Amino acid sequence: MWKTILRRFLIMIPQIFLLSVLVFFLAKMMPGDPFTGAINPNTDPKEIARLKQELGLNDAPWVQYTRWVGNLFHGDLGTSYIQHVPVASLIWDRAINTFWLSLFTVILTYLIAIPLGISAGRNQDKWQDQSIQIFNYFTFAIPGFVFYILGLYLFGFVLNWFPISGSVGSDASGTFGVFLSRIYHLILPGTLVALISTTGIVQYLRTGIVDNKVEDYVRTARSKGVPEKVVFNKHILRNSLLPIAAFLGNTITGLLSGSILLETVFSYPGMGKLFLDSISQRDYTTLTALILLYGILTLVGNLLSDIIMSIVDPRIRIQ
Repeated sequence: MWKTILRRFLIMIPQIFLLSVLVFFLAKMMPGDPFTGAINPNTDPKEIARLKQELGLNDAPWVQYTRWVGNLFHGDLGTSYIQHVPVASLIWDRAINTFWLSLFTVILTYLIAIPLGISAGRNQDKWQDQSIQIFNYFTFAIPGFVFYILGLYLFGFVLNWFPISGSVGSDASGTFGVFLSRIYHLILPGTLVALISTTGIVQYLRTGIVDNKVEDYVRTARSKGVPEKVVFNKHILRNSLLPIAAFLGNTITGLLSGSILLETVFSYPGMGKLFLDSISQRDYTTLTALILLYGILTLVGNLLSDIIMSIVDPRIRIQ
């Protein structure tokens, strides 16, 4: 398996190269320039031309691309034209916040979804299954941004149980105090995302359990007198978890890229909000780095899914 993982990593190299080419040159095709919105519109055109010359924006596109890739290998993602700080440090600060939100969300999502899916599958067409299906229909039907706004309004403004913005309170002090404040700020947005994210997992798990209960190998196990608990845990549940495991890698990397809607509604300083701000402010340097990072996360997510699948069921091996 390790040889296959290494081979997959090697395959990712040309994919990342192609992605970098597309990202860089598509960014160059966008209207405006890196100075749009960053300087006074009344600035002397000669001054703008001088800045472009200093930054090498007048060089040939392939020269700019080569210089950009060379800087990437040295960890230099450029400088934000809007915030005037290195893009690497800017993304790192936001990535920490997104990491905590993602970790909290993934854990809570699976803690909610797996018991619900198991209950719905084991109690097919009973009141437990019907109640869970109603919950699924509700979370699937309501748009995410509406769900976020309603949750923010009810629990943030009306009940005033949770903060409505930020990632850490301004009055937090000390390592433990900052940690508690961060968790406190994560509870509401993380719970709302988890409730929305459980829909697919619950449905896949329920369907898998219902389908596997009538398989021949399950009937054979029961006919041999194997206890029902062993039949369910070893045969039905284990095989039903395979689709869930397949999505876990992409779920993790998808959350790491940040939720634009959620982070915008809650003014949460994560990567999703940074991505939206970069577009609205035409901060091309930051935007290019983020898109490249999102593409790499997607490739890594696919690899993680394959690895997790092979761990969950030893019969499955990456070929």
